[in-house]
Formats: sequence, C-alpha cells, structure tokens
Amino acid sequence: MAGVDDIARTAPDDAPTAPPPAVEPDVKDWTWVLERRCPECGFAAADVEPAEIGATVRDLVPRWVAVLHRPDARERPAPSTWSALEYGAHVRDVMRVFDERVRAMVEEDDPLFANWDQDATALEDRYDVQDPVVVADELATSAERTAARFDAVRDDQWQRAGRRSNGSVFTVRTLGQYFLHDVVHHLDDVRG
Repeated sequence: MAGVDDIARTAPDDAPTAPPPAVEPDVKDWTWVLERRCPECGFAAADVEPAEIGATVRDLVPRWVAVLHRPDARERPAPSTWSALEYGAHVRDVMRVFDERVRAMVEEDDPLFANWDQDATALEDRYDVQDPVVVADELATSAERTAARFDAVRDDQWQRAGRRSNGSVFTVRTLGQYFLHDVVHHLDDVRG
C-alpha cells in the first residue's frame, strides 16, 4: 500500500490555504449493501461475480479520470459536500486500502484490518488542494494494482475471511463487492 508520502500534495498557486469547511463524517455502517440494492446509486453488490471485480474496476477508471479532468473538479457543490477532487482522492485511497486488505486476506489467516478513518485522512492529506490531474493518474495506477490483486485470487481463496476493526467480517468475495459499491457510489456522487 502506498504510504502517505506517495500522495500528491502540490497545490496550484490559486488553491486555498485554509482547510475547507468540515464535511460531516459518514458514520453509517454500509455493510447492508451486501444484502440489497443501494437506493442512492442503484448498485447491487450481491449481483457482482468475483471474477468480474477486476474488470469492473478497470471499466470505471476512465469515468473517474474524466471527472477529475473537469474544470470544476475542485469546486464543492455545497460547503459541506466534497468536491469531485476530494471524492477522487478518497477513491484513490480506497483502492490502496482494499488492495492491502485483499493481500492480507489471501496471505494471512483471519486478519484484523487496521482502522482507516477516511474523514481524518481527507483532512490530514488535504484532499482539497491536491492536483486533480495527479490524483487521476494515481487513481488509475492504484485501480490497476487493485484490479490485478482481485484477478489473482484463486477460486479456493474467495471465501477466506478478514475482519474490520468494528467487528464486521468479510470474505474476499464480499469485500470485493463492498469495495465496488464504494467506487460506484462515489462516481454517482460526482455525476460521473
């Protein structure tokens, strides 16, 4: 998984220096998306076959790249809603986190995932001032790595388990389905 130092932090000269208004942290437990269609984005995670995960990730990349190349990528639609740039940086980091989690599930017995506070990461890494073009490139690279990780999962590994710090248990299969929902849902958030 890429370290914090690997993340683009170069802000353009016209980027704001003060942190943006805080976005209310999402504290919902989204694991229910494994059982039913998301009413917000329409994605049905349970319908995704494991062998489709890598290809689906690759299919979504051009849409994310296009979003991050929009002239308004830095603009928040509302003060307390992330911009397309902030969502893109989040999805890039989601790719990295889930790549590491799948690796752990395949290589270790019942790993406990390190806690990842996505809202704290957005503030600490200043998603709002990162370069959208660099984020697009990093997202594409992370997506390819994550897609390849899922492509490498053998048939006998899809049921291997891992646990989130809040106690949620996943198999490699359900983790992949859950992961894809996040990527698709945020693409819907930014009208990609």
